[in-house]
Amino acid sequence: MEDFLTARLLLRRFLPSDGAALHAYLSLPEVVRYEPYPVQSAEDCERLAAERAARDDLWAVCLRPSGDLIGNLYLHREEPRAWRTWTLGYVLHPDHWGRGYASEAASALVTACFESWGAHRVMAGCDPRNAASWRLLERLGFRREGHFRANASFTSDAEGNPVWHDSYLYAVLADEWRARSGLSR
Repeated sequence: MEDFLTARLLLRRFLPSDGAALHAYLSLPEVVRYEPYPVQSAEDCERLAAERAARDDLWAVCLRPSGDLIGNLYLHREEPRAWRTWTLGYVLHPDHWGRGYASEAASALVTACFESWGAHRVMAGCDPRNAASWRLLERLGFRREGHFRANASFTSDAEGNPVWHDSYLYAVLADEWRARSGLSR
């Protein structure tokens, strides 16, 4: 798949050499607070970069014109394929939060998903405590479709019991995206 250029960003496939850039943000507790994985070591990120380079559902978010990697987007096609549904996710370095980069990057990928890849629906989940994430989805035009009670656990307490948390489910349909974005069918 091709790279995407936006006004301020380049969205490209990961390279095996992206380990240090991944570590710059995946090593920060505030970045992985709502993610299903812990803080990542430099060695973890070297491995992750190589793994991500082989995948087609993860995108490196890079600043233009420097090319500095500041985060990643996840856009995965779900099964069954006939339902034409994708799942969106995003993680950015906190130095770049609040500047509209996540919105700009996600908007470009979701547009491509609907306009070029034949998606019918794009969905995204987030922790209700992560207000920045669900507000971003709402600004993009996603609608909250569900609030799932105590349905996910990424950590355990001192006794080894799961620590459960809620999650929101958001989605947008192709026709809704086109109407909001002023795109033709």
